[in-house]
Amino acid sequence: MRSNRDRADQPTLEAIAEAALAVVDDEGPEALSFRRVAQSLGVSHATVFRRCGDFDGLVNACADRLAARLPRVGQDLDWATATEARFSAFYEVLIEHPGLVALRSGRAWWGPHLLSRLVEPQLAHSIAAGMAPEAAIRIYRRLYLLTLGAVAFVDHRDAKKVRSAARTALAALDPEEFPALTGNLGVVVPALTDHEVYRGALRQLIDASAAACAGR
Repeated sequence: MRSNRDRADQPTLEAIAEAALAVVDDEGPEALSFRRVAQSLGVSHATVFRRCGDFDGLVNACADRLAARLPRVGQDLDWATATEARFSAFYEVLIEHPGLVALRSGRAWWGPHLLSRLVEPQLAHSIAAGMAPEAAIRIYRRLYLLTLGAVAFVDHRDAKKVRSAARTALAALDPEEFPALTGNLGVVVPALTDHEVYRGALRQLIDASAAACAGR
């Protein structure tokens, strides 16, 4: 039987991912490192490294830990309703962890939880609804990129700070050179953190894509 010390020295990959997410959320993406996660867990740097393999492995573990929180949306719902539910849930998970979104830039996301809870069911549902596989993957990519883009540049956890910074930056512009921006601050600034901007775009894209169902 393992001693308590042995068990403490061998945290699960899930425990490492949770600790790493806490570092990213609380201290920013630049703070993430094997040593910082190891310090948080009270284990050695080598222990964390062995579990993850490399920094990409650590980031991937964090991403898949988040994907495990996605609901399983079945095909008992119609295609449009299920698609909106899947991607809305994905959006909600991502806006809570903007630091991880920044770290994932340029990295493929092939974790088992994302594949099993979003990619596979979405593609399977699209094909079952009548889409050709080529259309199904193309529409999936559009929905995926829309969602990532909606969370990539704004920290939605502090909407007030985002709006304040934007208002200050835009107010400093020359009104003669940027009349549309400076003359419409009351409209431009709130739109930066308005979740309905994403949700409306998602519904529009789903509605535009629905014609591909049933071979239409």
